[in-house]
Amino acid sequence: MRVLFPSQPFESKSVDSAFEAERQAAQQAGLETHLVTAEALDEGAFDKAVRRLPDVDEDQVAIYRGWMMNAASYGGLYEALARRRFVLINDADQYRHTHHLPESYSAIRDHTPKTVWTTSGAAFDLPAVMESLAPFGGAPLIVKDYVKSQKHRWEEACFIPSARDREAVRRVATRFIELQDDSLTGGLVFREFVELEPLTTHSKSGMPLTKEFRIFFLDGQPLLTVEYWEEGEYRGELPPADLFLDVAARVKSRFFTMDVARRTDGRWIIMELGDGQVAGLPDRLDPNRFYQALAARFR
Repeated sequence: MRVLFPSQPFESKSVDSAFEAERQAAQQAGLETHLVTAEALDEGAFDKAVRRLPDVDEDQVAIYRGWMMNAASYGGLYEALARRRFVLINDADQYRHTHHLPESYSAIRDHTPKTVWTTSGAAFDLPAVMESLAPFGGAPLIVKDYVKSQKHRWEEACFIPSARDREAVRRVATRFIELQDDSLTGGLVFREFVELEPLTTHSKSGMPLTKEFRIFFLDGQPLLTVEYWEEGEYRGELPPADLFLDVAARVKSRFFTMDVARRTDGRWIIMELGDGQVAGLPDRLDPNRFYQALAARFR
């Protein structure tokens, strides 16, 4: 199994500095690593982006550990790599399945907050949105797009105190759209806000942090679990080892993340899924531990 990393922009022979520790850890775990040219990838020149890869005689399973990209770009990268006989662990449909919340919602519906979404990109039709929010009653909400939120702009562009508050919905959603700008993906997603076990308050943004965990899954089985936030005291607590294994078996992806948390009533919930290649390693996770676990599965 090979691991691919983005190059430092305009320095195609050096790894992006943000992934330098990961590349070193992958190599120490005995994995072969290669670079994808960052600026060509950003330009959508996918064959150019992978031209420095070595020639191989048979298909090589590969994992791309890099920055998030839209589903179309991932598909282009997947196809360009396949022409070089490097086969990314997730195909384009599998990437979209976990990268876009609406795609995976049916798999996690029974264990995640109630969710509705629009399909109109950045267009915002307040009457239509308010109609879609009627099932929430007066429950508080958060707003995001298919991939990301503005959680560090909590009061300004993420949290809506009541689904019935027309002005708050308009104000927070339009500010979210403004901040996302060209990076807004898919449309707007509205999720019921549920009370989770508190952790601390973020030292910079003031966002309330809760006890969340990131689980990496490989082929339906947990690879490792780590505390999500870098701040706060988790006191060594981790979720049960068999948590949501039945759900993981329904996820259409070989390599993905599941972010989980426990409600104040003690029930565990799934926050969201993510593609395991572009999901960040939480600060509390030693890259060496991650790549040693990954390498062990491919021996």
